[in-house]
Amino acid sequence: MPRLLAFDTSTETLSVAVRHGDALLEHSGAGGPQSSTTLIPLIQRLLAEAGLRLADLDAIVFGRGPGSFTGLRTACSVAQGLGFGAGVRLLPVDTLRAVAEEARHRFGDRRVVAVLDARMDQVYAAHHDFDVAAPGGIVEVELLAPEQIVVPAGWTLAGNAFGTYGERLPPAAARRDVLPAAAAMLRLAPELLAAGATVAPADAWPFYVRDKVAQTTEERAAIKAASKTLT
Repeated sequence: MPRLLAFDTSTETLSVAVRHGDALLEHSGAGGPQSSTTLIPLIQRLLAEAGLRLADLDAIVFGRGPGSFTGLRTACSVAQGLGFGAGVRLLPVDTLRAVAEEARHRFGDRRVVAVLDARMDQVYAAHHDFDVAAPGGIVEVELLAPEQIVVPAGWTLAGNAFGTYGERLPPAAARRDVLPAAAAMLRLAPELLAAGATVAPADAWPFYVRDKVAQTTEERAAIKAASKTLT
């Protein structure tokens, strides 16, 4: 079993998890603007509880997007800082795939339309069929108005868009209010590692879907803080 650290800051919920052998340690809490200041202390705490150093990890897993621009840049920046300092490769994971995996794990759903609130009256959406292999877990991601999502008969709709868009979303066999949890990314990691999906820190990028925007002061602070933990 690989030794892995995973974290996601793509939504308003911060999620961190560490896998060491059969042990899984995880934490979730308030994200958003707080992520840039709370993420690194949480990582340090969970690694200490697991008895691991950063250099012991086989990979650092992070939610690459889509999601909040600020959150994606924070996660990628922290992963890069930690990976550079510890000499550990990174494993970017699609947040919509993590949503689908959480629905599969918790509810047994095999065909999932994963949706995340994209704000600006839109959602990110992707169809995941766990009975059909997709190389590296890559599927098409769409940026749509809620009414434009297509949910095939018998498929589940899962994500965090229900509170915002409610009945504007199409009907589905089931609706699951789930997030791209770090633990879900850890469950996806072995398949992605076997597919050779890790990258060097310098080659890691967020997946925005919308156009890339400039780095914020908070994200620059997150990079600086990550670097200091390794000096």
